[in-house]
Amino acid sequence: MAEITRVPLQPIAKGSLTKLWLGVAAAVAFGAGLAWAAVPAGVSVETVQAGSGAHPGEKDVLFVKYTGKLADGTVFDEWSPPPIPVEGFFPEGSPLFMGNVVPGFREGAMQMQKGGKYTLEIPAAKAYGDSPPPGSSVPPGADLTFEVELIEFMSEEDFQRRLQALQQVMQMQQERQGGAPGGQTGAPGAVPVPVPPQQ
Repeated sequence: MAEITRVPLQPIAKGSLTKLWLGVAAAVAFGAGLAWAAVPAGVSVETVQAGSGAHPGEKDVLFVKYTGKLADGTVFDEWSPPPIPVEGFFPEGSPLFMGNVVPGFREGAMQMQKGGKYTLEIPAAKAYGDSPPPGSSVPPGADLTFEVELIEFMSEEDFQRRLQALQQVMQMQQERQGGAPGGQTGAPGAVPVPVPPQQ
């Protein structure tokens, strides 16, 4: 049977224990610094003009006027008026579903209020990262800036009700313009416009 050699423990020199604990504390602080550096920077929301009221929820539909820019100032996206008249059904601005925007935009929008104007600084990790949409002018790894005016917001259910009412009115107008029984044509715009559902 093999004999086990014992190694005697040497006493710790005076002050060494303090140095050991300082070394452990330094290693922990260094590790925490690395972990902090690995966390992507957050979204910056600057209020240009204060709004009022409630903040949008993560499932709402926003109506906004916006301009999206790259770090060098190049505009890669901006709102445009809808191609069909929606007055009386929807507020002015482009409708954006909170569930369909990049995470950083959603995070920033939830800090906005109706009527306010904001500048959002979104780091690449909370925008498109290294995979921008095909055909987009946004390069991989790009930080984004959005100038946003929040006109209004509503629930997705309210948006869908208003959209159905608008589609019914447009269908009735097309039927009237296409001709009534007996060969008579209806006058465009003669259809009464229903009042959209209220929130």
